[in-house]
Amino acid sequence: MFSNERYTDNSVGYNFCGNSGVKLPRISLGFWHNFGDDCNQQQAVEMMRFAFDHGITHFDLANNYGVPYGSAERNFGKIIKSDFADYRDELFISTKAGHEMWAGPYGNGGSRKSLLASIDQSLRRMQLDYVDLFYSHRYDPETPLEETMDALSTIVKQGKALYVGLSKYPDDKLRQALLILKRNGTPCLTAQYRYNIINREIETDILPTVKQENIGMAVFSPLAQGVLSDKYINSIPQGSRITRSYANDVLRGLVNPQTAEKLIQLQTIADRRGQSIAQMALAWCLQRSEITSVIVGASSVKQLSDNIKALKNTEFSSHELLSIEKIF
Repeated sequence: MFSNERYTDNSVGYNFCGNSGVKLPRISLGFWHNFGDDCNQQQAVEMMRFAFDHGITHFDLANNYGVPYGSAERNFGKIIKSDFADYRDELFISTKAGHEMWAGPYGNGGSRKSLLASIDQSLRRMQLDYVDLFYSHRYDPETPLEETMDALSTIVKQGKALYVGLSKYPDDKLRQALLILKRNGTPCLTAQYRYNIINREIETDILPTVKQENIGMAVFSPLAQGVLSDKYINSIPQGSRITRSYANDVLRGLVNPQTAEKLIQLQTIADRRGQSIAQMALAWCLQRSEITSVIVGASSVKQLSDNIKALKNTEFSSHELLSIEKIF
């Protein structure tokens, strides 16, 4: 059913998650967009199959992904059952909880009540016995950090997740959480943050912490939700992510004449490298030793295929890096 070449020269390749024995593909497939009930389900199947055929074993979800919330996990579960049932042990499936999911005081945040209910709901939607990685999706200032970390540890001890991760935590809280998890005997496998050529806040504190603590790092929005491509240089294309109802103010704020001018400059560098802007942006993330995997939110097989081609050239000269620094 699937390519026998998926782990040979056809593969995207793998990096270890810090000092663990777990490897993640250099490119992972994210389900933040394009897998909800408002999306083409056959296209979703084709993207997952294409990804796996090229060695992409990591599928990254969250309980509130999709329109409506939960639909990405539910649709993912249907595809796993129909197409991937015999390949579960070759897959690394992650999901998250912590943002608003259901009504009332327990459908949001990092309480033990919320997280334990969330993992059970996610497993039912995805029709799985366990996930490989369960993230606390955000730091919750209204819940003691010990309670959130103890809930994550409980989920591992119950066999509902093999590993735990932390997403979008401020650096001081990340450091505290890592210590608590170590004390609990369930050390953090990987952190997950937004990172791209435009959004580079984590270079100041998070990346040094990840390096010092020797944990994995999976980054999302490596293309700034599509801004780091050639699609917005001249105009806003019909049907692009920014035109959809879920587009956020950050995305809309990035699409302007000033950004378009910078993209034209990036295009010049990318052309010399034999890459598109998007391919160069992915390669730029992966050239950092702290980055284990970049999570792409492809909307088609063609887009995913183009993203994978970025791996043909992930080396940058000092002149190229300096030129990119001057633009952004």
